[in-house]
Amino acid sequence: MARRAGSSGAETAEKLRNVALELFAQSGYAAVSMRAIAAATGVQAGAIYNHFPTKQDLLNELLQVHMETLLASCAEAEQPGLMPPDALEEFVRFHIRYHLDRSREVFISYMELRNLEGENFNEIERLRRQYERVPYAILERGAADGSFSIIDPQVTTMAIIAMLNGMTTWYRDNGRLSLDEIEAIYVRLVARLVGQQEED
Repeated sequence: MARRAGSSGAETAEKLRNVALELFAQSGYAAVSMRAIAAATGVQAGAIYNHFPTKQDLLNELLQVHMETLLASCAEAEQPGLMPPDALEEFVRFHIRYHLDRSREVFISYMELRNLEGENFNEIERLRRQYERVPYAILERGAADGSFSIIDPQVTTMAIIAMLNGMTTWYRDNGRLSLDEIEAIYVRLVARLVGQQEED
């Protein structure tokens, strides 16, 4: 994890993270050097190492912050007591809105995860599994009470997340349909995926 500093140092570290996020998304982790990140941020090449000793540390922090913020936001948005169909709809709507605002983070978290090493990789995988347990628990409850008809909750969970994440690659604000309209379509698609009966 990156070294913590005072207010000025914290601002520099934040700038470095933002620039690294942009460059990694544009060119890929392997093609971006620490010198390039420092230059784009406007700091001396050597100064970057005061905040992130290695490029691995920088990538790890980007992915860890993304996952920890996602989990905290998901927990905050959760509405206890909802029946499985309503809980699944709320999850779909949350996931879409949250991830569309963070398309670069989503891209990096999937495309660059393979570049994490050892415990860094294991920790991000643990956080991802923790998030995946949210829809998985909803599917299990829905299968148990008859709300859903699914073959395998784990496979269905991964299919739903992959489908929702795909929006970050093609959605455009000026497209034919509004976000509200597309979101409503995705809610219906997910409901069909889990064998939920649509209301007339």
